Amino acid sequence: MERLTGVIFSDLGQASSFMALDWVRDLLNRRLGYHPFPATLNIRPAGAEDARVWRLVRTEHAGTPLTTAADGHCGAKLYRVAIRGAADGVTVDGAVLVPEVDDYPKDKIEIVAPVRLKDYFQVNDGDQLTVEFLS
Repeated sequence: MERLTGVIFSDLGQASSFMALDWVRDLLNRRLGYHPFPATLNIRPAGAEDARVWRLVRTEHAGTPLTTAADGHCGAKLYRVAIRGAADGVTVDGAVLVPEVDDYPKDKIEIVAPVRLKDYFQVNDGDQLTVEFLS
């Protein structure tokens, strides 16, 4: 299993409108077994080895397709993950959501989970989380 550490950062908040769509919530619930918190947490690889792992995951793992049900929205891939905070070793099941758009930043990793991860792990922008990609 691949594992990487990422640094949390805030972005434009565009994912929250996508995550709030009924068809997206229903599809994610069917694929993941839970309704995710209606926003994503963004991380970037913390170092060169983390960036290498992220490239490997995107190129060598199929992920689970998330196809669109409405015009104007892109498809995406999901990669199941376990998210771990820095302090206590507790994990939360989640998924990395990668929109299938040409200009999507290669170093941006968007995480969905059944809880608001910043609150759950008591972290902020600049803090780190570890993500373990599950088979």
